[in-house]
Amino acid sequence: MASASSTIDVQAPAGPISVELFTPHNPPHGPVPGVVMIHDISGPVADLRRIAQKVADQGYLVALPDLYARGGKSKCLVGTVRAMLSGRGSAFDDIAALRAALAADPRCTGRTAITGFCLGGGFALLFAPREQFDVSAPFYPSNMIRGKLPKGFEELLERACPVVASLGGRDPLLGKKAGTVLERALARHGVPHDVKVYPDAGHSFANQFPEPVGTLARVAGFGYEHQSAEDAWERVFRFFEEHLLPSS
Repeated sequence: MASASSTIDVQAPAGPISVELFTPHNPPHGPVPGVVMIHDISGPVADLRRIAQKVADQGYLVALPDLYARGGKSKCLVGTVRAMLSGRGSAFDDIAALRAALAADPRCTGRTAITGFCLGGGFALLFAPREQFDVSAPFYPSNMIRGKLPKGFEELLERACPVVASLGGRDPLLGKKAGTVLERALARHGVPHDVKVYPDAGHSFANQFPEPVGTLARVAGFGYEHQSAEDAWERVFRFFEEHLLPSS
């Protein structure tokens, strides 16, 4: 089924960014919560659009920005990764501007979540304590390299939004302890959370790479793992229902 999407420009402090908006194929009556989806290092590729439409069809207005919009991937990649690792930079201003624009859209209830994968998962995790989003849903956040929390993250958790996080037990970047470290930090500070580590999954287990890249990625501990991905999304959607819908 084709995507129900349109492309807009969102004004941010460093200039406009290109954003693709996804709506449900069967739109509900009235506004719905919004979801900002942040791409991985590859950018907003076809698989991310597939996932964005999957989320939209659950009853959400999904915004997929291109964080490489100013100058292309080769020019923006290093700066975007550096921002995710350091916790500051124009990418954070871009995401904050997008959240405000999405919340103000008449099709949106004003309640918003942020989700993302790898690079995008890192941004989703760092936005949890920034008092902007109502829910954070990181997938294998790559700023938890070797199972360590991002610098200064735990000190800010007292004001964090609810977090639903999904990680792979065979992740060669994050290691086996990342999920436990994150879960314990959230529990210590009383943050509503659902953290799950999938023992049969590696890094990028919710992303489908084109072949032959997909086969090579799986050998290296990356790549799609269907059962884990489907379970993760079921958890995310339940969490969204609890914390984003009007009855919450």
